Amino acid sequence: MITLCGIAISNYYSKVKLALLEKGIAFEEERVATHSKDEAVLSCSPLGKVPFIRTPQGPLCESEAIMAYLEALQPTPPLLPADPYAAAKVRELTIFIELHVELVARELYGQAFFGGTASDDTKASVAKRLGKNIPALKRLAKFSPYVAGDTFTQADCAAWPHLPLVGMSTRMVLGEDLLLAHGIDWKAYAAFIGQRPHAQKVTADRKAAQPAKG
Repeated sequence: MITLCGIAISNYYSKVKLALLEKGIAFEEERVATHSKDEAVLSCSPLGKVPFIRTPQGPLCESEAIMAYLEALQPTPPLLPADPYAAAKVRELTIFIELHVELVARELYGQAFFGGTASDDTKASVAKRLGKNIPALKRLAKFSPYVAGDTFTQADCAAWPHLPLVGMSTRMVLGEDLLLAHGIDWKAYAAFIGQRPHAQKVTADRKAAQPAKG
């Protein structure tokens, strides 16, 4: 049995969890705080990052490595096309979303969601980079209706939890939703993917894990 370790509010945790559910792979969940210094965690994820998984063969960290493992472990139902080039394009899109868009916007999350403050230099840097990277993403993404084309893929497992955070954080910190400003209607896309039963399960579990306000 696979154990998915991390926190339900993490977008990368949601990415892997959605893939597990969509593929029908049995798994358990274990709450592990991010950046833990516990040796039991570091032996599985050397930087203390989540998510990671425990498998009968041993631990595995980094969400893209986990996604590749899940696809090889249980090819059906597929989350990658059978054609090698088409599969590579899905991976390309996923990497692009995460490396050039989500990772850049992540510098705003502290202020947007956790009560921190982003410096003016950080805000200017993020705005400049996303101003270049989001139009580039628009060249790759299809949204027809799925992010990589007409089929649900691993790229949707990533785009669905990532894009809303990018849109919301840029609106909250920079004063403008840069995804919408560059013509990426992430709200309609997120609502579309959110109709899937497994996406609804991930959303419900994430909301239940959020600390109560007030």
